[in-house]
Amino acid sequence: MEKINRPYRVLVGKPGLDGHDRGAKFIARALRDEGFEVIYTGIRRTPDEIAAAAIQEDVAAIGLSSLSGAHLKLFPEVVKALERRGVTDIPVIGGGVIPEDDIPTLIAAGLTEIFTPGTPADTIINAFAEACRKHFAAQGDNH
Repeated sequence: MEKINRPYRVLVGKPGLDGHDRGAKFIARALRDEGFEVIYTGIRRTPDEIAAAAIQEDVAAIGLSSLSGAHLKLFPEVVKALERRGVTDIPVIGGGVIPEDDIPTLIAAGLTEIFTPGTPADTIINAFAEACRKHFAAQGDNH
């Protein structure tokens, strides 16, 4: 894994009523260990709260976690909440207990990547790094 020069700032959020955050905290720590600056919103946040925090914190990517089965509703709502605020350049990555059949729907709704249980942490970290690179490249900053 290549260490980044300047820390990418990312947000990890738990939308909805899902109170299980062990996976989200694991990913947040793994990202931090690789040099990312991580903002963790905590559990039971609305899509609007997550979008507002991402904009306020000026993050380059958002990671969402769901174990409750509400991912088809809540993940796209975060993308829509960003769009309502005029933000279309922050990639949104999802993960959790998500059936394979739901992944194309989530990608079509604007998420960039979806990870399911058992995905190696390095794969997820690399996806965040790539999402951040694309975010900055779209802004003309090679970060």
